[in-house]
Amino acid sequence: MGYIGKEQALPLLIEGLRRHSYRGYDSSGVAVFDGNQVSLVRATGKLEQLEQMLVRHPLPGSVGLGHTRWATHGGINETNAHPHADCKQNIFVIHNGIFENYQILKEKLQAQGHVFASETDTEVLSHLIEHFFKGNLENAVRQALVLMKGAYGVVVFAKQDPDKIIAARLSAPLVVCMSDAGGFVASDPAGILSHSNKMVFLDDGEVAVITKDSFTVTDLKNNPKEKTVTEIDWTLQEAQKGGYAHFMLKEIMEQPESLTNALRGRLMIGEGMAKLGGLEELKKQLKDVNRIQIIACGGASYAGKFGEYIIEELAGIPVHADIGSEFRYRNPVFDKHTLSIFISQSGETADTLAALHEAKERGGLTIGIVNVVGSTLAREVGFGVYNHSGPEVAVASTKAFTSQLAVLVLIGLFLGRQRQLSIASGQQIARELNAIPGLVKRILEKCSEIEILAKKYKDVNDFWCIGRKYNYPIAWEGALKLKEICYINANGIAAGELKHGPIALINEQFPTIAICPSDSVYDKMISNIAQIKARNGKVIAIATEGNEDIKRIADDVIYIPKTLEMLTPILSTVPLQLLAYYISVQRGHDVDKPRNLAKSVTVE
Repeated sequence: MGYIGKEQALPLLIEGLRRHSYRGYDSSGVAVFDGNQVSLVRATGKLEQLEQMLVRHPLPGSVGLGHTRWATHGGINETNAHPHADCKQNIFVIHNGIFENYQILKEKLQAQGHVFASETDTEVLSHLIEHFFKGNLENAVRQALVLMKGAYGVVVFAKQDPDKIIAARLSAPLVVCMSDAGGFVASDPAGILSHSNKMVFLDDGEVAVITKDSFTVTDLKNNPKEKTVTEIDWTLQEAQKGGYAHFMLKEIMEQPESLTNALRGRLMIGEGMAKLGGLEELKKQLKDVNRIQIIACGGASYAGKFGEYIIEELAGIPVHADIGSEFRYRNPVFDKHTLSIFISQSGETADTLAALHEAKERGGLTIGIVNVVGSTLAREVGFGVYNHSGPEVAVASTKAFTSQLAVLVLIGLFLGRQRQLSIASGQQIARELNAIPGLVKRILEKCSEIEILAKKYKDVNDFWCIGRKYNYPIAWEGALKLKEICYINANGIAAGELKHGPIALINEQFPTIAICPSDSVYDKMISNIAQIKARNGKVIAIATEGNEDIKRIADDVIYIPKTLEMLTPILSTVPLQLLAYYISVQRGHDVDKPRNLAKSVTVE
């Protein structure tokens, strides 16, 4: 957070940091300028630690910076927390991202007499700006950033050029807004939404000079840039807990609504088609696509794997789902007939953005699936489909994930009707997809049963999650949730791979979650469950309502409503989310802010 204006900066900075806190952090700090001196306070741990220190040391002033840090370079301590200053205590910097060449620059600056206080890469920028500073802060920032390699969202102010703050970005998000109170800059719209919903998102290589009355944007060579104002369409109240114990539970419970929003206006049931406004201009090009690759990271990559199954079946096009962090290090073969689909909840995932840049450099056709309006992916990909899930605050993604699955079905329907999919099949899929939000609501109405089941398994430290076909990626996603918020060693595997090694781990203390709806691979799943039971393993089955036979072999059963086989993953995801949530609560963990994790992974 950065602020310059007419009001006291400190309350505005703390408010913004609090609204950012879901992103994950391990320390925090503020620097406030009162016209004479800069006061700097930093603390480790939760933001409350910083607030307690500030009660004892209130900081007056109408210019300031605030930051929550997720440690990369250097340990978790007050010295390494941001902001960071130069030798003269003139220039103060906060930074998201990583400077890859900081060590070389640090050694050169030390040789020139600069003394460093921290172990961070960020402090190098403070001293480098000091090196170039001749009274004009933005010129010094531009000169310094030309030498920095890596990813950055930085905000800077200087005592000796006090009527401005400078913001710059490369592969790490920054957003600027003005209000009657002054000028604001933040890494996330949530931090400044209470001041204005009209925002300007900086693009890579851009520098903003922000005063209390206005701001200008240039590139690193000081060429002016014209910027579009984006109006954020969700309210601050939508990002509050709404009476739920945790944001994660609230967002799980919001899935009937978020799925309805993802489908609204996009299903043409009578025509058996999907209408996707973000792809209308590409209709002709999409007809010529003969190969698709889906690129994403984390849970979004599991949604991408589901998309691989769906799109191949509906459209008859070869599809390959790839992990964003590996894609750029391969030498992928594609041409103008290859479509690349990039998926990211935040739209700021560094590895996914790097893969996007690689695809665009090679002249590929690119589209995105993203939830955050105005995010980097949304702006850079060119065309795509918004999830319309609303803000997702908990670090572990829930409603954004299921909306990604729904959007991938829409894309499969869209491409399929261009090719081989009959109108009758399209109508059936559209009808069943339209009913999915109501079916999810039915699952959520049984959450108390899953809470009771969670008590039975809360002390387990190892889990398998198994599935086949469409539900194979959902086994990965279920295991990820247990890892993220329960700190359980859970692994998702294709059920057919059990006998190829993993079954060696099965015993009475190593239960398995088996996703086995009544579908084309149900009999195969029953065989896998039998193999586990023969080795004294316990099984939690996720099965279709009405299947009483499953109770004869599984230890516990969670039922989901009947739907088309290809749509069952949307339903089977929900009990996995609830099970992980309730286990985490019962183990006493911080569900919304799991250790070591951040909401937006903006470093590679």
